[in-house]
Amino acid sequence: MGQPDARGVRRPALGLLAVAVFFISTSAPIIAATTAPALAIAFWRTALGALFTAPYTLLRHRRELFSLHRGQWLLCAAGGLLLAAHFATWIPSLRYTSVASSTALVSTQPIWAALLARTAGVRMSGQVWIGILVSLLGVVLLTGVDLSLDSRSLFGNALALVGAILAAAYVTVGERARRDVSTASYTLVVYSSSAVALLPVCLIARAALGGYSARDWWLILALTLLAQLLGHSLINATLRTTSATVTSMGILFEMPIATVLAAVFLGQWPPLAVLPALALLLVGIAVVVRAGAGSPPSEVLAESPS
Repeated sequence: MGQPDARGVRRPALGLLAVAVFFISTSAPIIAATTAPALAIAFWRTALGALFTAPYTLLRHRRELFSLHRGQWLLCAAGGLLLAAHFATWIPSLRYTSVASSTALVSTQPIWAALLARTAGVRMSGQVWIGILVSLLGVVLLTGVDLSLDSRSLFGNALALVGAILAAAYVTVGERARRDVSTASYTLVVYSSSAVALLPVCLIARAALGGYSARDWWLILALTLLAQLLGHSLINATLRTTSATVTSMGILFEMPIATVLAAVFLGQWPPLAVLPALALLLVGIAVVVRAGAGSPPSEVLAESPS
């Protein structure tokens, strides 16, 4: 049995968390390395996610799935639409801006989740507001640096920010839906409805859904298995022995890990001028998560869209 650390978190759980965060961190670099249309990647990611989760859900949770009432179906479907919108904005952002900037900006999801909670009447401490201000300063600084280097980056940064806001809305809806729906059933409905929503978007945008190279198909499969299914499954496993706050703090390492992976394998070395902005973002988000305002409950956290 693993020994707990000073905070009562078992070391094996922290090791599992580290592996999970690494897998999740492969998401942005894999997408950036894929030449398939961004919207098509979003479709296949959710469609394959639904395909891979369907057997277990139908085998173990079929009775629950088919007994969901109309309100539960609508809430889960709303989560799917928000996830589709998140992927339809964040994934294309990687065609316009760097992995470092896109990952940093989409990681502001806890900030927007905290602000959404505030609009719902949840009171926030001064510490949370400080974290939000520090993060927003990082966003402004990062956008200014990127704009000075490449005007296309401004559009990519905007897409990533919208993706973060949509991710926060997805997590907020998921928190409500998962109060009386199991993780497996919720995940299957969300992935399925997300794929259904993305299909016409791809057709309207004329994003080719096939005809890719074998390399692209392998990358899309790796994205689904590593970042989406395996990464999130391991996160779910760590939550049995690790608090949501510790897990949320661990997930923040997705930003630097993805940046390093993109630098090593894609040659996307971030300019030195970007590093202070990334640091401000990371510190600000950490302050909000540490205060507990932006970290979702454990069950929702396990399916956070990244």
